[in-house]
Amino acid sequence: MPPMLTDTAIRNAKPQAKPRRLADGGGLYLEVSPAGGKLWRLKYRIAGKEKRLALGQYPDTGLQAARALRDDARRLLANDTDPGEVRRAQKAEQAKAAANTFGAVATEWLAKQRPSMAAVTRAKAEWQVRLALPLHARPLVEITAPEVLALLRKIEATGTNETAHRVKARIGQVFRYAIATGRAERDPTTDLRGALAPVVSTPRAAVTDPAQVGDLLRALAGYLGQPTTAAALRLSPLLFARPGNLRAMEWAELDLVAGDWRIPAGKMKMREAHVVPLSSQAVAILRELQPLTGAGRYVFPGLRTPGRPMSENTVNAALRRLGFDKDTMTGHGFRALASTLLNEQGWAPDVIERQLAHAERNKVRAVYNRAQYLPERRKMMQAWADYLDALRNGADVVPIKRKA
Repeated sequence: MPPMLTDTAIRNAKPQAKPRRLADGGGLYLEVSPAGGKLWRLKYRIAGKEKRLALGQYPDTGLQAARALRDDARRLLANDTDPGEVRRAQKAEQAKAAANTFGAVATEWLAKQRPSMAAVTRAKAEWQVRLALPLHARPLVEITAPEVLALLRKIEATGTNETAHRVKARIGQVFRYAIATGRAERDPTTDLRGALAPVVSTPRAAVTDPAQVGDLLRALAGYLGQPTTAAALRLSPLLFARPGNLRAMEWAELDLVAGDWRIPAGKMKMREAHVVPLSSQAVAILRELQPLTGAGRYVFPGLRTPGRPMSENTVNAALRRLGFDKDTMTGHGFRALASTLLNEQGWAPDVIERQLAHAERNKVRAVYNRAQYLPERRKMMQAWADYLDALRNGADVVPIKRKA
């Protein structure tokens, strides 16, 4: 089987009006297309049928490499094995392996979770999966506990210990999904119990002393920045909603006549629709803001991208400008402020917890809470707004409600 082609002949082969074939021997030939492309092919027969097998593009696959591939194929033929079938089986195995990488399964898992996740939770889950990027190209069956630990230790080394724990939990969720769908046999994160430093919980920074709350409210009222930011600051203590819900408030969710803010389930952490009764003070702030942003979707649109809500850092940044550091007050701290003072002043804990949108583990009780507490919450939210007005005006305020 003497060679018939040379590298020089291949380089100098010019395209013609029709595809041309330059034979090398043993069924190997170079096909030159009219556009100038050069593709190695092997012609062979098996079970009485003539077939062809692509062996690569020149010059990526050189002459010697093409001959080696031809020889491999002919050895298979000598054993009555079709090299084309072997190639198809190899491609199927590669496709299967690609579908069973951590990244592919994580993407599939996220797609399954999206309908049941609040937008904020979904964004966090996607971010946490991205932090596991070193695992994305790895087949699930090859990922080991030490490999996962090495990844988590790098995150831990940045000082974000809690993030490391959350990424570990996401990796575990992906593996458990892979096990359920038959693409993995075990979850390596189960071997990492105790391997990371424990998370030390710290309470949210919040002002809760009534006199200091009065100082805080006067500072908020005097904020001279963007009108939307000023409105968000003034509404934060009145509504004490989760910061993500507040900044994503939409005009379509508001009924300023009835005095309701109805947050759809898709936006809520616990995936349950939530009603926030609006005090007259809250309605007044929103009516002031309506001429500025009412033509758009969001009550608090981003300054650079009006089609999206304001940044999650906006309220916290404004608090820093007013002199409240992160150890004194945060956007989330308005929830602790309200919870502390409302409990001290005698409002029923169930009413407060429902207004905070905290989940009720007892499902029957949860239904009762939703059905029975809205009238009481309306009273509480108006009384709370009146109480805050009094604090802002410097009054020596007595409890806003008798002990329930």
